[in-house]
Amino acid sequence: MNQENMNNISQIWEHPLFQESLLATEQLERDRIFCGHDRNHLLDVARIAYIENLETGVGIPKYLIYAAALLHDIGRHLQYTEGIPHHEASAQLAAEILPECGFSQEDTRQILDAILSHRDKAVSAFAGLSGMIYRADKQSRCCFACPAEPECDWSREKKNLTLMI
Repeated sequence: MNQENMNNISQIWEHPLFQESLLATEQLERDRIFCGHDRNHLLDVARIAYIENLETGVGIPKYLIYAAALLHDIGRHLQYTEGIPHHEASAQLAAEILPECGFSQEDTRQILDAILSHRDKAVSAFAGLSGMIYRADKQSRCCFACPAEPECDWSREKKNLTLMI
């Protein structure tokens, strides 16, 4: 990843709207017993997707994976406070953040597609960015070791009940 692309990712992380949204979600979820959508989750999704990218040789640029992963749940607080589905809210926020961080229209389109489809099982088998973010989001969850798993309303097929290696 070249220095310019690294700067784009750093700009996302430092963007005021990203930080405000991340903090709002973390505050709203501070007493949540189920999976959270904090900075650790966002980074876990990025790392898992990037590992898959390396292992499969698909060749998606690292900066696209990290941008999509960092932004895929950034609208979660708007789901809690305004009832907007979080994938839609995340895409709306990302559409504002990405151009301000130097992303091209084509990169922005790909990232927004991945954000909007990260809950859509139809992309689960896709080799591209959308499929990677979908799978990494699910694999990042440690349902197999979660004390709240029996109370979780996710279906068994959605839960990550085995250690994935």
